[in-house]
Amino acid sequence: MRIIGGAYRGKKLYSPQNEGVRPTADRAREAVFNILNSKLDNNWAEYDVLDVFTGTGALGLEALSRGAKSVALLDINLQTAKRNVELFSKEKEKIKLILADAAKLPSAQKTYNLVFMDAPYNKGLSAAALKSLAERDWLAPNAWVLVELEKDEALENIPCFEQVDERRYGLARVVFFRFQVK
Repeated sequence: MRIIGGAYRGKKLYSPQNEGVRPTADRAREAVFNILNSKLDNNWAEYDVLDVFTGTGALGLEALSRGAKSVALLDINLQTAKRNVELFSKEKEKIKLILADAAKLPSAQKTYNLVFMDAPYNKGLSAAALKSLAERDWLAPNAWVLVELEKDEALENIPCFEQVDERRYGLARVVFFRFQVK
């Protein structure tokens, strides 16, 4: 596993020790970031990124490599993410680790305008986390929220999230949402 693009292109990341962690494949990550480059309203320096169910931190650290203003890595187990953050010592002021259950978040300390979510497949965690993010004020108005799911996994329609795109990559699909404050 490695960083695909940006200032840290080619930097190798630690893989998870836990067999239950399934990082987004390099090729899928590259495709998602290419799509984002064409869809984002601003340059990367305007985005505060939240990587939910972060696992290794690869999605958030990829955004950091491309120039994100800040990156927060959120999970109930940050062991591998912490190891990978240590590889970015020059960027430590831009990275925050948040130990939390994404389905039961505390009130937000900050809002994020770009969110990656890669929950364990077929456990209903993505919908619960989306609701928690919205209800606890973690999302900036019009934030981009990308949710990776198993290709046939259902995701209930959640108010305030407008689907704008969907892509399939092998066994995975990525759904692109915009957060609409009502």
